[in-house]
Amino acid sequence: MIHLALEDVREVALLAAHCDDLAIGMGGTLLTLKRSYPDVRVRALVLGGAGTPREAEEREALAALAGEVDLTILDLPDGRAPAHWDRIKDAMGEFARGGDADLVFAPQRHDAHQDHRLVAELAPTEFRDHLILGYEILKWETDTPQPVLMHPLTPDVAAEKLRVLMSSYPSQQSKDWYDESAFAALMRLRGVQCHQQHAEAFVVEKAVLTLAPLAPEHHRTPAQETR
Repeated sequence: MIHLALEDVREVALLAAHCDDLAIGMGGTLLTLKRSYPDVRVRALVLGGAGTPREAEEREALAALAGEVDLTILDLPDGRAPAHWDRIKDAMGEFARGGDADLVFAPQRHDAHQDHRLVAELAPTEFRDHLILGYEILKWETDTPQPVLMHPLTPDVAAEKLRVLMSSYPSQQSKDWYDESAFAALMRLRGVQCHQQHAEAFVVEKAVLTLAPLAPEHHRTPAQETR
């Protein structure tokens, strides 16, 4: 198994369509990040749930997984994101400019849910010079991706993710797919695929591999990118 590692993570940006997407897709990774880099700044933008019980659920869950989170939750209706393209684009642009992320997490582009998919499509238009990792959201659609990047989870991290999912989101408990055994099964499957007990998996659309130091003139900043 080939291992890659980031030298340092000072700030991460999290993008989600709904409250609970982040905990489902990358709760274990978020918990590991915070334990590995206690001073990491975590910023999150969630499109829907503001002013509803789901907002309180999301704040509780993310606090349990990452401690202090700079969290913005909008009030867009579930299942209607494409109809609010302009507002989402503006909100994501403002969010991107409000920080200096080393790493970005977003849904993966081939997610069957239109809200998730729109977030995934807009993410690289605002985070143009960043490593974006697309997380998978288990649900009833048969859209489970074939990820290429695995992040192993220790047993205690996997257990804590399950605890948060099952205790912090009472509004989701009635859904037949929102099940502890299902979430555990996906973590176990991804663990098998990287010779570990548990893991979370991510889709990577584009990354740059550097095997030797680049000359300064070869580095491109977001402002230098051609739009």
